[in-house]
Amino acid sequence: MHLQTIHHHKKEYLLLLLQADEEESQIDTYLNRGTLYVALEEERVIGVAVVTEEKEGVELKNMAIDVPYRKQGYGKQMLEQLFDYYKGRTMFVGTGDSGLTVPFYEACGFTYSHTIEHFFTEHYTEPIMENGVLLEHMIVLKKDIPL
Repeated sequence: MHLQTIHHHKKEYLLLLLQADEEESQIDTYLNRGTLYVALEEERVIGVAVVTEEKEGVELKNMAIDVPYRKQGYGKQMLEQLFDYYKGRTMFVGTGDSGLTVPFYEACGFTYSHTIEHFFTEHYTEPIMENGVLLEHMIVLKKDIPL
């Protein structure tokens, strides 16, 4: 698997982006200002990631692996390649408080930074359910990426 940077026509990857962020209007807030990466396996797009520059580091705003390719290590591989791109920086990622994605990021070296209270209930028009749990608060994790 390798990553390719997409500079134009980023909305062509909307269906994959929506797998990680359920509301297009939220994706619109970061897609154009962020760097979009697609993960390619044998020239087939199997995943996406969007990273934005922030004053305290970089933020992984969106990361999704297409359903048929999940649970095969591609998400971890994608993160490892992103870590190579952002060596010496601090990477943040915000995720739901349902407990499904936090363990994945912790296994990849992220640690708890802070919580944004009521993020999902205040910024999304429809309630977001994950594994039967209503997402309310955003858990923000961080990783200091060594040089």
